[in-house]
Amino acid sequence: MAEQPTLDAASLSGWRKSSYSNDQGGSCLEVLDGHPAGIPVRDSKAPYGPVLVMPTAEWRTFIGAVKAGALGHRD
Repeated sequence: MAEQPTLDAASLSGWRKSSYSNDQGGSCLEVLDGHPAGIPVRDSKAPYGPVLVMPTAEWRTFIGAVKAGALGHRD
């Protein structure tokens, strides 16, 4: 896998959470659509923390696995 760029989460705008997120403080990811480097992903509880940039094809594979229930669930 090619090295992905490191992004400054504070410099990016337009983050969105899953529609399944709530205000109870659970674990949530936020993604940023339309970024030229791929799909930036961050932890919603650490908005100024690190950002993982996934290539678009790998993001689609990940989302497909989540929707299919292939990743399991851990508490």
